[in-house]
Amino acid sequence: MAPMSVRSDDTDEKNTAPHRAGFACFVGRPNAGKSTLTNALVGQKVAITSNRPQTTRHTVRGIVHRPDAQLILVDTPGLHKPRTLLGERLNDVVRTTWAEVDVIGFCLPADQKLGPGDRFIAKELAEIKKTPKVAIVTKTDLVDSKTLAEQLIAIDQLGRELGIEWAEIVPVSAVGDKQVQLVADLLIPLLPKSPPLYPEGDLTDEPEQVMVAELIREAALEGVRDELPHSIAVVVEEMIPREGRPADRPLLDIHANVYIERPSQKGIIIGPKGSRLKEVGMKSRKHIEALLGTPVFLDLHVKVAKDWQRDPKQLRRLGF
Repeated sequence: MAPMSVRSDDTDEKNTAPHRAGFACFVGRPNAGKSTLTNALVGQKVAITSNRPQTTRHTVRGIVHRPDAQLILVDTPGLHKPRTLLGERLNDVVRTTWAEVDVIGFCLPADQKLGPGDRFIAKELAEIKKTPKVAIVTKTDLVDSKTLAEQLIAIDQLGRELGIEWAEIVPVSAVGDKQVQLVADLLIPLLPKSPPLYPEGDLTDEPEQVMVAELIREAALEGVRDELPHSIAVVVEEMIPREGRPADRPLLDIHANVYIERPSQKGIIIGPKGSRLKEVGMKSRKHIEALLGTPVFLDLHVKVAKDWQRDPKQLRRLGF
């Protein structure tokens, strides 16, 4: 659960702009560009991004440091009509997060007309009265100015219809870095006055093991997104420095299990003669080494956890 903001009203009279710090979360239907926006704002890869919807399962916090402010981004899974127990748990995570943050950014892709999924989320947002809401129109690099203008008008109307007063409506392209910093500029004034909540230099407070698992999961999804939509979970069993290495050549041993739901999926993940699993290992190792700043030996095993998305016991064991 996200720590609550520390609010402080005793600001220095002489200082015209008090320091602000607090939590913001981006919401939107799956694949609305939330994780890409988080990464662009923080400037480092902290949330898993994939073209497959529903890949963010953990509340990853990215931290934007500014001299006068600290914006902590809480990235939630996409809210959707749940079909499994996992789906219901993810939706609960979203609602809990919304109740605890200082500002909500509602992400709506510019290249898709507002649909039932957006309306479903907007109705939920309308219930949360006190938290300021900013509508963020993502993926603007994919449309012309006429389509963008129509989308902005549609979002304004949706707000009027449901009684949501948008603090701002802002178009953004995280891929082209267009207006990404403007999003931070608009969110920061909506945060409470507060000293920094995290040390300078921290980019995320997500435990390293969870982030490593996410990077492996992202690489595993990469090759098989059509065949295995959501049936992959990754658990890092241990991360231990290799003994007897010289100080200037450390090596970190990481042992991780990739869980799938059915034995028939094993071959898909492993690939002919283990080629696909090898590729997953190589890809994720590169990202893990960049994240941890140390050479890594990655040991991956594929295991079957039957129908884990529907089984409460297994969900708990896999960290949900």
